Amino acid sequence: MSEKASGNKPEQASGAGPEFTARLLKDIPSVDRLLGNRALESMLQTHGHTHVRETIRSLLTEVRGEILVGSRTSLPSLQTLASQVRHEMIHQQHGSLTRVINLTGTVLHTNLGRALLPDEAITAIGTLAGANSNLEYDLDAGQRGDRDSHLESLLAALTGAEAATVVNNNAAAVLLCLNTLSAGKEVCISRGELVEIGGSFRIPEVMEKSNCRLREVGATNRTHLKDYRDAISADTGLLLKVHTSNYQIRGFTREVGYEEIAGLASASGLPCMADLGSGTLVDLENYGLEHEPTVQEVIGAGMDIVTFSGDKLLGGPQAGIVAGRKDLINAIRENPLKRALRVDKMTIAALTAVLKLYLEPETLAQKLPTLRHLSRTPEAILAIAEEVRIPMSQALAGKANVEIIETLSQTGSGALPLDQLPGFALALSPTDGTNSALQALRSAFRQLPVPVIGRITDGRLLFDCRTLDAPRTLVEQLNHLAVP
Repeated sequence: MSEKASGNKPEQASGAGPEFTARLLKDIPSVDRLLGNRALESMLQTHGHTHVRETIRSLLTEVRGEILVGSRTSLPSLQTLASQVRHEMIHQQHGSLTRVINLTGTVLHTNLGRALLPDEAITAIGTLAGANSNLEYDLDAGQRGDRDSHLESLLAALTGAEAATVVNNNAAAVLLCLNTLSAGKEVCISRGELVEIGGSFRIPEVMEKSNCRLREVGATNRTHLKDYRDAISADTGLLLKVHTSNYQIRGFTREVGYEEIAGLASASGLPCMADLGSGTLVDLENYGLEHEPTVQEVIGAGMDIVTFSGDKLLGGPQAGIVAGRKDLINAIRENPLKRALRVDKMTIAALTAVLKLYLEPETLAQKLPTLRHLSRTPEAILAIAEEVRIPMSQALAGKANVEIIETLSQTGSGALPLDQLPGFALALSPTDGTNSALQALRSAFRQLPVPVIGRITDGRLLFDCRTLDAPRTLVEQLNHLAVP
């Protein structure tokens, strides 16, 4: 339908003023007029009268507001408004959260959802999501149960802890433990461990929200056991050690080990806690990676409480896991904050499935995506890159050159900060060599049905193939690639 036929010809501003604004406001079409536009017939059939009407009302309210503040000086045609309604409804139907292909070279990418769940966890979620379950029901006793019971024995067996509980992320775990064990008291921590844990959340701020008082000990690069001993007073509630998993200090350094902290805490009648951040249940050196202290090692060293993440090196869903002494875990469970921070049935189902994989270490690297990606050999990565290079070159003919280059990946999410993983990437170079062409190329891949996310380095768009499990998914959608 033409603008003339629509009866709503766009009006151009000839000069702003009250009369002009009033005329524009008067010419805004009614909701019913837009409802009668033929372009919205399919929307009405699919989504119903109420949903379409509310979408139109919202759009017209937005147009009215723009006119009133002076940012709009003309009205779109009726057809354009109808198209905008269709676009908005399609966007609502698909939603903004979507699957992407992570080829950034960062395995555990916070912005892209961190750890990929294994098939076993996805199946477990699907089984429970559409059904009732015994989430808080004891089938043997026929009475109310505890949701922690589905995870506790498994976590205790894997970590060596007496008891365990789970909340919605590791920051929540730290906050809950500090509030339970040392509210109103001082918490002794090395100055070099006052880390920022991501998203501008810092340990001192978490302590403040936990109603604790920070007591720094030692220096940024060197802390001794004597520093902790001298800081202990009647106001001390807890000794805290934070694993600096997202950075390292090298050179003239000294830190107090877990056994030393635990020994001093025991002798002083105080609890001690270790925040491992990423946390791992396996010795990563067995997979050719840099060593990270395992939860088992830290529990074995005598630490009373250990907290760690579920969606980082563990390879599971977002969760904060607390393991340690039974009496302290029981106190943490009784804190009213625990209910506010608890996890749902789907997280429990997924985490249980992931933890069960650790009972069979021989197949862990094949079944757990995080460990598979971290331990993938350069030879295997090169084979994946070669599979994709030719069809990608054909899809970008005349637009960009595609070559395979050596590159270094990283673990990400604060884990193994210095461990660079050798592999291969597809390097895309626009034929005209301009930055605008490079950005357009990057944008085109983000607009694919399954967006592909890479990184720009040295004037090239790199697609690191370490985390590419299904090359066919990428290749089959290249015919949708629209590079200007």
